[in-house]
Parts: sequence; structure tokens; C-alpha cells
Amino acid sequence: MTLPAPPAPTAARPPLPRLLVLTDRQAGTRPLVEVVRAAVDGGARAVVLREKDLPDLERRRLADEFRPLLEAVGGTLVLAGGSLRPAAPAVDALHLAAAEPLPVPRPALLGRSCHDAAEVRRARAEGCDWVTVSPVHLTASKPGHGPALGTDGLAELVHDAPPVYALGGIDPSRVGACIVSGAYGVAVMGAVMGAEHPDAVVALLLAALPADLPGAAA
Repeated sequence: MTLPAPPAPTAARPPLPRLLVLTDRQAGTRPLVEVVRAAVDGGARAVVLREKDLPDLERRRLADEFRPLLEAVGGTLVLAGGSLRPAAPAVDALHLAAAEPLPVPRPALLGRSCHDAAEVRRARAEGCDWVTVSPVHLTASKPGHGPALGTDGLAELVHDAPPVYALGGIDPSRVGACIVSGAYGVAVMGAVMGAEHPDAVVALLLAALPADLPGAAA
């Protein structure tokens, strides 16, 4: 499918690919490291380690398992949540929840979850490298999280925002509309984490991105 050219970006492109894969160990039937390995095999080059309910030591163990998988392909591990206590995983890239305070020291790469215009403005003022905007569509991964913005609501929030990743109910069939609405890329959790073949789903997501953009399929 040939996609219309997306709107001109309002900010520099972030040093991350156009696809972010977010983890959810409860969404699938296999160990999380196996799912992440399959996603990387399918072409994922940025993985956001969530699992914020786990103790720091357990998150560190997961980070230590994921990091070599991504480093082997030149990818990036992003930690969700602002926990930077000594027992927390070492992190160069951090993705904050909407209300979390900025960490000290600040990591090299910083993103934030946003759901409305005020949160987007805050993230821009903070100098965030990217934001996720959600929920674009309702999703089984977070029941009751809404109302859905839709692509029209997404388009309203990308103006004067840091580069935006559309999040919430994203599957390969919805990627093109998000890009046309001005999103820099897409962030996906349930469609990958719950897939029987995560590598195949990641490949389809990448193929749905315009081929001339970073992070898209070659």
C-alpha cells in the first residue's frame, strides 16, 4: 500500500527506530525473554522493559537478559518507570509515566507517556526526546483505559510535540493511519506480546511503515 506523505515533523527525530515494542509478561504463554528474542529476530530494535510491578532486582535480571539481545543488533533497551535506585537496572534510555518526576541524574535518552495536550506540552518543555500518545484505540491490554483518541485526536496532539509514538490497540492494519496522522512511529505491546509468532507480527508492523523512514523494513 502506498501511503501519503506524513506531515512535516515538528521536532528532530528521536534516536530510536519507528517501532517501540513494550513488554508485558502476562500477555503471552511463553517466558518473556523468549518473546523478546523472537521480536528482535523479527526486526525490533527498541524494546521498552515495563514489568513495573516487579522488584528492582528482578527487573535488573530481565534487563541483563534483554540487553545482549538488542546490543547484538545495534538496538536499544528502554526502561519504563523512574526507579533508579542502586538495585534498579542500569539505564541509558528511560520512559516515564505521565506524572513521574524527572530523574536526577537525567538519562541520555528520555521519553514520557502522554494522553492529552497539557501532558504533551509538559514533555516538550522538559526536552523529552519522544512521547507516546495513548490510547489511540481501545485495547484489551489496558481495559477501561480511555476514551480512545482515534486518529483525529492523535493528529491534534502531534503539533508542537516531541516526536510521537502512537500507542493503544495498534496492529499492522492501523500503522499507516497513525503515520498519516503525524505520528513519528508506533508503540506496540499486546499485538506482539500475545502473538503466537512475535517475529512475524513485528515484521508485519515494520512492513506497514513507509519504507523510506528509519526503523521501517528495508
